[in-house]
Amino acid sequence: MSGISSFTQPKLIIHGGAGSSLKGKEGADAVRKSLYAILSEVYDLLLSGLDAASAAVRCCELLEDDPRFNAGTGSVLQSDGQIRMSAALMNGVSQRFSGVINASRVKNPIQLAQFLQDSDDRVLSDIGAQELMRELQLPYYDPLTKIRLQEWLLEREGNFDRAMAGVVAERELVTEMASEAGRGTIGVVVLDSQGQIAAGTSTGGKGFERIGRVSDSAMPAGNYANARAGVSCTGIGEHIIEECLAPRIVIRTTDGLPLSQAFERSFQEADLRQRDFGAIGIAADGTIAWGKTSEVLLAAYHDGEKMADSLEMGTGTQTSSV
Repeated sequence: MSGISSFTQPKLIIHGGAGSSLKGKEGADAVRKSLYAILSEVYDLLLSGLDAASAAVRCCELLEDDPRFNAGTGSVLQSDGQIRMSAALMNGVSQRFSGVINASRVKNPIQLAQFLQDSDDRVLSDIGAQELMRELQLPYYDPLTKIRLQEWLLEREGNFDRAMAGVVAERELVTEMASEAGRGTIGVVVLDSQGQIAAGTSTGGKGFERIGRVSDSAMPAGNYANARAGVSCTGIGEHIIEECLAPRIVIRTTDGLPLSQAFERSFQEADLRQRDFGAIGIAADGTIAWGKTSEVLLAAYHDGEKMADSLEMGTGTQTSSV
């Protein structure tokens, strides 16, 4: 019958990083509370008709604004004590990628990536990102938090022996300086009511890194989507780039492999090479999936009926789907 529009049950999955274990049940509960609040707010927007790309941006904004996570406010400091952030957005309908690399003094890097969706030049680095901020008349913003500064000062005393900063900003991490590093990034994959998919990813980097280092988060390797599936990655960026993880999973799904199997195969291959990362994804058929080789993946999802998370998944390589 004409005049009847199709409706797809929206699906939403977000992550707040991957790495070493959180500091006990209290830490896990705090992260879960943050993730669920964001899921609840954005899922309501999806039910009201918000499109996938806009929902992905809103999720990233909320995650960037939470100082617990390593993106936007609460980003880690690089070796020179400066904060440089990267973010990317990919619209699966248009299969269009945009992003910023090593942007600074901006509250929400994902907003710059969103603007670049309609630009002829869709990926800008440091100086270009600053010029775009001025063009958009965005106010300068200091994303530094006291905990991240303390973390950097303590690590400086050890001549930056650790490879990277903590996955989340925890006071226990600052005081104890745990030997196991975390990999902090935030990300989202959305399936909207029209069946459209989008993915967004944002990060402050790995912390203590060499000036000019580029994260996977502003590359298709870490953030990729088409009409069939979308994936956002988190973990050691160099490992994600070397596996070309996000497009590998999406392309396998496009070629006919169920999303859960695409995750399973990709993570089995990565585990053989001792990679350290996690990823989340959604397929056009509504399947939600995630996997990790790291100890913990801070992911949570809303499938239209319930919210759940991956915070208490066991160690090793695992995938799940709903």
